[in-house]
Amino acid sequence: MFKKLGKTQIEKIISGNIVGRIGCHADGKTYVVPISYAYDGDYIYARTFEGMKISMMRKNPNVCFQIDQMEDLADWQSVIIWGTYEELTEVKERNKGLKILISRVLPKVSSETVRLSPEWPFPTKDYTRIDGIVFRIRVTEKTGRSEILDTEDYRK
Repeated sequence: MFKKLGKTQIEKIISGNIVGRIGCHADGKTYVVPISYAYDGDYIYARTFEGMKISMMRKNPNVCFQIDQMEDLADWQSVIIWGTYEELTEVKERNKGLKILISRVLPKVSSETVRLSPEWPFPTKDYTRIDGIVFRIRVTEKTGRSEILDTEDYRK
């Protein structure tokens, strides 16, 4: 059975995950790519390097962000977020974004893109040692859907 998620369920899914897919569009091309992220209730924060998504978001800051939580193909939840890309170049804002990213709970086994500094899994005190582009998405709209198998329907 398909259901619309409520605000509390949507917030729980966004807060409880660390990987989502960002969708951007520029010059007639759409690009969707997974990224690791952190969420503070207002913004999605991420760190990356120069490449296609940054180039596209600089041209068109309107983005879409999607997070899935799947138990199986008959038991899943999905959240879509629309928002605006903001590159954090000012030291104070960049450091705030890095602090939020460092504070997230990560699994014991993580890829290189999740590790922010050579000291990982220990947080560095010197944020200038963390290279890359730090950005956030100013969340403007959220929606969510789910499907849960109705066992009564399944038995028929």
